[in-house]
Amino acid sequence: MIVKRIRAELSRYLPEGVSFKVEAPPREELGDYATNAALVASGRLGRPPREVAQELAERLSARTDLFSRVEVAGPGFVNFWVAPAYWQSVVARVLSEGKDYGRSDLGAGRRVQVEFVSANPTGPLHIGHGRGAAVGDTLARLLSFAGFEVVREYYINDRGRQMDILGRSVWLRARELSGEKVAFPEDHYRGEYIKDLARRLLEREPDLLDRPEEEALALCREFALREILDEIKRDLEDFGVTYDVWYSERKLYEKGEVEEALSALSAAGHLYEKDGALWFRASAFGDEKDRVVRRASGEPTYFASDIAYHREKFLKRGFDVVVDVWGADHHGYVPRLRAVLSALGIDPGRLRVLLIQMVNLIEGGELKSMSTRAGEFVTLRELVDEVGRDAVRFTFLTRKCDAPLDFDVELVKSQSSENPVYYVQYAHARLASVFRKAEEVGLSLPSPEGVPAHRLDTTEDFRLLKLLDAFPVVIEEAAENLEPHRLTYFLLDLATALHDYYTKHRFISEDGELSRARLALARAVKQVLATGLNLLGVSAPERM
Repeated sequence: MIVKRIRAELSRYLPEGVSFKVEAPPREELGDYATNAALVASGRLGRPPREVAQELAERLSARTDLFSRVEVAGPGFVNFWVAPAYWQSVVARVLSEGKDYGRSDLGAGRRVQVEFVSANPTGPLHIGHGRGAAVGDTLARLLSFAGFEVVREYYINDRGRQMDILGRSVWLRARELSGEKVAFPEDHYRGEYIKDLARRLLEREPDLLDRPEEEALALCREFALREILDEIKRDLEDFGVTYDVWYSERKLYEKGEVEEALSALSAAGHLYEKDGALWFRASAFGDEKDRVVRRASGEPTYFASDIAYHREKFLKRGFDVVVDVWGADHHGYVPRLRAVLSALGIDPGRLRVLLIQMVNLIEGGELKSMSTRAGEFVTLRELVDEVGRDAVRFTFLTRKCDAPLDFDVELVKSQSSENPVYYVQYAHARLASVFRKAEEVGLSLPSPEGVPAHRLDTTEDFRLLKLLDAFPVVIEEAAENLEPHRLTYFLLDLATALHDYYTKHRFISEDGELSRARLALARAVKQVLATGLNLLGVSAPERM
């Protein structure tokens, strides 16, 4: 929080609207924090940067409750050394606020929809979907903790060509199971789960193959859709992911949303006919080319559905911000969707899109090849069953979502410092053992007001205190930038500092006052670890 305090103090003496940075300097001897405020404000003030910096340093030096030293450096940087008493006061803050420490009003109640996973219900969730689930769910938790009103949503693509192919795939497998020789098309779904669906459907509907083809195909399609969607829901719930809304694409058509959206675009002059198809003038709004919204056959495109869906989100349900978590293969889709929002009079900046890069699964030191259509992939369920939900979720969040992720199964199953989730969870469990020991020796934790924090004066104490102080800022930055991996990095840093502290200092000693101070610090660190892990959807074990 000291960063926010420094920014607030600086803003009192700077012209309104000046944008400046407050960050850790490149070397520790240059202070705890440094700012370029004087450099960026000098032009507005019409004064040399060092002169502005000197004035800022003199004014801020009076805040002895915050700073022990304030100095000017280089061409006009201001460096800050934070007062030890400020760092030591962090423990009481954490203990007083408990589970709410780090909670923020950044969102001010603004309504945000996070739509994530939304995998076509044509097969089980694979590990790529799992990464999107971990990112979307954690982001929703972070946004809620940061003061936004969040709605979690799954968009069900339950109509169109893919559903027809799914139904036909099941129908063909049913014919095979009945002894017929069938030429199975390359573009159909070939996984073993299709055979399982066909087998179950034949048990339920033994006269399936005696029915007219159109009727049988419809029955196969609806059965497969329902069964696969139920499995998706179970897998996500077992992965710690729940939704507020399951939104059916079919409902868009039943409610007339698609035709209404296309009519709005047409009335505004943004649609035209060419080669029998209906086109949207996407190139007029920054896209590389115009896009078809209705084919010559009269069938609307998937893009038409997405136009209606996003129009409904903004104009009818009134979301302030919409966050779409998509696979990386949707990269080219972003400009056309932003283009149509502009055409509809909706600020495209209100749409935030996260693209989830692929997961490379490594087993026995070898990369596993995967193909969804061919049915050669590792399901999310299989991975969770093998290594555990906590390990999967945490590992999926150890990289920025637009970077590929290597998931090494053996490493994630290991109980060592090389395994990031074990490393962080062990820090929490280690502190839990400290409190069990304190209880054995009859040592109680002081009230927040009674913490003898002045005894927390070692290098390792201050390292932990600085990290605790930074936690609320990490939450806000992770939420504002839609980067949940920032929290994972922070927890790894905090766990590293805790393990280092544990090897150098005793939490419980013959010095009663020092023991109480260190137990208070331990409780604060334990609380922040637990809060951070909970936001990641990962458990905080008391024993390991």
